Amino acid sequence: MDSIMNFLNSDIYVIILTVLMFISIIVCIIAIVKYSKLNKNYKNFMMKVGNGKDIQEDMENFIYRLEKLEKNDMGIQRNINELDTRIQGCIQKVGIVRYNAFKDTGSDLSFAIALLDEKNNGVIFNGIYSREMSNIYAKPVENGKSNYTLSDEEKVALQKAVEDKRIYGVE
Repeated sequence: MDSIMNFLNSDIYVIILTVLMFISIIVCIIAIVKYSKLNKNYKNFMMKVGNGKDIQEDMENFIYRLEKLEKNDMGIQRNINELDTRIQGCIQKVGIVRYNAFKDTGSDLSFAIALLDEKNNGVIFNGIYSREMSNIYAKPVENGKSNYTLSDEEKVALQKAVEDKRIYGVE
């Protein structure tokens, strides 16, 4: 123990500590110089990759635009979902039948038309034409059926609208 204390109080110990301190300072200076050189090379590389512009700034702009695009996409998706819900109540199915209501008219001027939404709710119009007059009747339809008595032509128009895969069917 005394020998350790004598060594710590000696001049050799102070010289060794001084040398180690100078070596540490030199290592720190070398590390700072290498870091500066590496940082300069990194900035030059980024400028070359970015065609003279700072690529980090370009990446930040890209990320900002991407986030903005994602927000817009969510808004568009919300609008699409709302439109999908609303379109279920729009006329999507049409069935048309033209017929000759009276033998003296000579042509198929009368018609029955069924206009239905996705759930087969809507209306049937029946237009009856004669030489003296013209009448149009409307009958509501719910779930593909009407509470009112339907003529044969109205039944065919309704069946076409409910079953036909085309947008509308004309006979």
